[in-house]
Amino acid sequence: MPEYELLSDYPLLAHNTFGFDVRAKHAVRLTEEAQIAALAQDERLKGQARLVLGGGSNVVLTKDFDGVALLMDLRDRRIIDEDDEAVYIEAGAGENWHEFVAWTLSQSFPGLENLALIPGTVGAAPIQNIGAYGLEMGERFERLRAIELLTGETREFDREACAFGYRDSFFKREGRGRFVIVSVTFRLPKKWTPRADYADIARVLESGAADNSQAIFDAVVAVRQAKLPDWRVLGNAGSFFKNPVISAAAFDALKAQEPEVVSYKQPDGQFKLAAGWLIDRCGWKGRSIGGAAVHDRQALVLVNRGGASGAQILELADAIKRDVHARFGVDLEAEPVCL
Repeated sequence: MPEYELLSDYPLLAHNTFGFDVRAKHAVRLTEEAQIAALAQDERLKGQARLVLGGGSNVVLTKDFDGVALLMDLRDRRIIDEDDEAVYIEAGAGENWHEFVAWTLSQSFPGLENLALIPGTVGAAPIQNIGAYGLEMGERFERLRAIELLTGETREFDREACAFGYRDSFFKREGRGRFVIVSVTFRLPKKWTPRADYADIARVLESGAADNSQAIFDAVVAVRQAKLPDWRVLGNAGSFFKNPVISAAAFDALKAQEPEVVSYKQPDGQFKLAAGWLIDRCGWKGRSIGGAAVHDRQALVLVNRGGASGAQILELADAIKRDVHARFGVDLEAEPVCL
């Protein structure tokens, strides 16, 4: 059996970007796939709940975890194949996402630049189907490899099996808690088409720079740094709520009531609403419940101003949901996984 150290009463403060001071009954740092497969045979862990943690940037921990935290540290990034249309790059689940995106550009393989500075690890990206500024990870996804925790068996998932949706996937629903993602393969097109038409990005880009992937990367970084707090300074999990999507009929009714509502028409005729605008209009920007607060520059971000608990963050989120529903008749859904 591959060796790993079973750590007891392990602090998770450094493993969640909200900075909640909670602990796990046990923890294991995983650097090899064989270690993950061996977990299924470890008698010490029989019957214990598992919690997979990468960067901890998409989780709300409300209390100590009575189980074993699996700390993902599988590192690798390499070109594994190419054809006339694309280059295929595989990355270990423990790779830092932003650093991986920067590396692909340094290798002259554009395609992920719009997803720069999103916190977390490569292994977490498919779970959430991360996206920003007109691009979702699922568009560049080829396949992933995962290990089933119960059996230790390795399984490969293609795009269809992952069932990607808006900030959603199989691993966030039916597969939640069943699998550990160990590596992800991306398909980066050789005929790259820039996506730089978002107003925030276009404002930052210099004239003629929209065709330069590194310039788009730099613009995305600048915009995110200006709008979003650094979790190392002010604990947060990035955008806390999904942008809600409503039918055309519901949008027409809302538009009549709120003419200034910020929206984006979808290819299927529905409308995506800007959750931050809804929250701001309800007067929540900058408000707090204890140490849990709404960021004063971006209403979509909930922050830990110091000493907040996961329960207080959820209390704040629930209060925001109630107000948004009461005013707009729209239901907000949290992006992070709440435990």
